[in-house]
Amino acid sequence: MSAEATNPDARPEFRRRGRARLDLRRLGRAALLGPTSRDRLPDAIGHVAEAHRAHHPDADLSVLRRAYLLAETSHRGQMRKSGEPYITHPLAVTLILAELGAETTTLTASLLHDTVEDTEVTLDQVRAEFGDEVRFIVDGVTKVERIDYGAAAEPETFRKMLVATGNDVRVMSIKLADRLHNMRTLGVMRPEKQARIAKVTRDVLIPLAERLGVQALKTELEDLVFAILHPEEYERTRGLIAAHAGERDPLPAIADSVRAVLRESGIQAEVQIRPRHFVSVHRISLTRGELRGSDFGRLLVLVAENADCYGVLGELHTCFTPVVSEFKDFIAVPKFNLYQSLHTAIATPGGDVAEVIVRTRQMHRVAEAGVVALGNPYTFGEAAADADGDEERVDPTRPGWLSRLLDWQQSTPDPDAFWSSLRDELAQDREITVFRADGGGADGTISLPAGASCIDAAYAQYGEAAHGCIGARVNGRLTSLATPLADADTVQLLLAHDSTSGPAADWLDHARTPAARIAIGRWLQSHPAAVKAPTAPPRAPLPMVSLRPGGRNAVADLPDATVRLAGCCTPVPPDSVAGFVVRGGAVTVHRIACPAVEQMRSLGRTSVAVHWRATADCRVTLVAESFGRPHLLADLTEAIAHEGVEVISATVEAPIEQRVRHTYTLHLRDASALPGLMRAMRDVPGVYDVGRV
Repeated sequence: MSAEATNPDARPEFRRRGRARLDLRRLGRAALLGPTSRDRLPDAIGHVAEAHRAHHPDADLSVLRRAYLLAETSHRGQMRKSGEPYITHPLAVTLILAELGAETTTLTASLLHDTVEDTEVTLDQVRAEFGDEVRFIVDGVTKVERIDYGAAAEPETFRKMLVATGNDVRVMSIKLADRLHNMRTLGVMRPEKQARIAKVTRDVLIPLAERLGVQALKTELEDLVFAILHPEEYERTRGLIAAHAGERDPLPAIADSVRAVLRESGIQAEVQIRPRHFVSVHRISLTRGELRGSDFGRLLVLVAENADCYGVLGELHTCFTPVVSEFKDFIAVPKFNLYQSLHTAIATPGGDVAEVIVRTRQMHRVAEAGVVALGNPYTFGEAAADADGDEERVDPTRPGWLSRLLDWQQSTPDPDAFWSSLRDELAQDREITVFRADGGGADGTISLPAGASCIDAAYAQYGEAAHGCIGARVNGRLTSLATPLADADTVQLLLAHDSTSGPAADWLDHARTPAARIAIGRWLQSHPAAVKAPTAPPRAPLPMVSLRPGGRNAVADLPDATVRLAGCCTPVPPDSVAGFVVRGGAVTVHRIACPAVEQMRSLGRTSVAVHWRATADCRVTLVAESFGRPHLLADLTEAIAHEGVEVISATVEAPIEQRVRHTYTLHLRDASALPGLMRAMRDVPGVYDVGRV
């Protein structure tokens, strides 16, 4: 029986972690020996240099030597809770990044990332010795002072890091590597502190690693968090993996068959078996129940060019039985975190099923290291100057989710609200991209979290001007603002010209992005009277009615009682109406056919005989039933405006069998114009009925 069968830690990925721990012990001993001669690198960063040169053969290592010497001197005498010299921590973080292929500036800042926070080194000193870029990154990962922020120190530190990441994603790369090493050595902490750190890692750091595409860090962080927060499930999964190690594994034989097929077809490819990490095994055990031998890993096929990926796919689907439902093309449509690969699954004649990932070697590097693998996309020294001569960092790779975070965090000064909104935003599983019908913006697209609605798109596109949004057209069809959007939808958002319009309270039920929720919440807080009728601006004067004594009612002596027209049925002349006394002595008037009339009577409300005094202005709600067609909403709105009627609010329901339902709340200066208005709306092509609500 192999070592892997008796000890899960003997698996390749765990052997790598074991080597990393041994390297750290050697680094600690080397660090205690102090600096070496000027003509060579200190032994303590020899591993870092070796890993760095593997990705960047021509890298200048002298700057790493200077950074290490400053860090070692500054941290000398400081110890970690594990008993190791503190310098082993920045060395370990730097080694993690070097193995991922980070460029020299990142590694330099990584070596120094705790110096400003924990030693006498200043940012000015870092700038003087290593330049503006290193100074910026070190400042970005430096925590805010707890003495200044108290309990808000953690959220404010993350806010600071996110803002810095918006200018340079290398800030978050270092933070992720820093958290990974801290999680690896978390066993020396008290259990309650372990749990607290693990929860923040789960809620914030792991989603950030996913969004930045750094899968190598994300998967190990997931396993470390899993072990701390769910020890029983972790041990059960550990047992499954240990048991599998002693059973027949069909993947090696399938890999050999795939190699033979590709060799015969003339495709140069490398076929690897990639074991699943603990959390991945746990997840599939929950969905598939009893696991098969091939469920514990996947095949990875690496080729040189994009076209080879599709060549491999064709051979696999020709020579094996493909599982069609498992096919996904992330090359033609990359994920929001830069990930590209072809995913498929094949079945062998013996009944084994293997998942297969096909990608180029460059795709593989990006899939593992994400933004770390992109090198240095910034031109800090060569940044274009604006009109005032100020330099601005421009990151052409900055993802949409990060732009959204940077936008809404400015509107959330409260640390608790920011922390809550950040976790909500990062809890979204994935991102979608929708196209603007007007083609505007940098690339004519809007990036949103999965599950976002037209409301979210409106605020992403227009900011607070979206308060006046009255509807949307998705893929050319009119729909309500609450409609969820799918990836690659085309969205046209319709804004009212009335600047007094505002969002409805129920928009919060359909808003997924913090930017939309914060903007809507702020508007509703500043317009408390609009919460019950959120889409309406300040009410126009209501039509007056005369009160006439009827039967034995309490109101014969109240001819000047306040009279309100019910919003549920919006009566207008010459509707037959009924009045009821409500709390405060006011009289509410309903149409006779309104269901509320029977409810009022059943509640024993005092009835009042009312009649229209004279024709006056009024508010009415109309429903237009129509067949869907382009420009229908615009034509209906034009017909209403031509009659001199003001649109207070409008909603468009999702189409059903090519039929669309529009609901308008309108303000008429003269109620007698209502029949003519309804006829004008019916005359719009495609509209087959108009009626009162």
